[in-house]
Amino acid sequence: MNDMNEISRRDEVSLSGAALRGAPWKAAAIGGGAVTAASYGMGLLTGGGDLVWALGLGISLFALIAAIGAVSKPGEGDRVTRQARQWSLQHPWKFSLLPAGITAVLDYPVQLVLDGEGVFGSAWHSLWHGALVYLIAGILTLSMRGRARTAR
Repeated sequence: MNDMNEISRRDEVSLSGAALRGAPWKAAAIGGGAVTAASYGMGLLTGGGDLVWALGLGISLFALIAAIGAVSKPGEGDRVTRQARQWSLQHPWKFSLLPAGITAVLDYPVQLVLDGEGVFGSAWHSLWHGALVYLIAGILTLSMRGRARTAR
């Protein structure tokens, strides 16, 4: 039987989404775009510019900035957002699944169209990028758990 405190996977995704509702999307887009441009530009200057790699890096950073920015101020926002952020800080690995999924979904068309590795090769690379975002976002969110206690 399910414990009364258990929630469904759908509820976990909803809570993660609610926590991300107040994410710094503009800063995430600017940060991801700047890193993409810098990475590609440096690659061109050194003679090996790889647009697919630069875009993958930018997408990953975009998701990380949004995720960490969302949980960095758990006491801000409306009641639902605050509660979702508290939940995210208490369950960092469950929360990190959504930013990882966002990364994989955004990265897949880039891999498929620009890299030309086919459906499965593109999926493999996108999943790896998502896995790295999952690991980094999970560790960073875990390190911020103390904020959940101080925001109450």
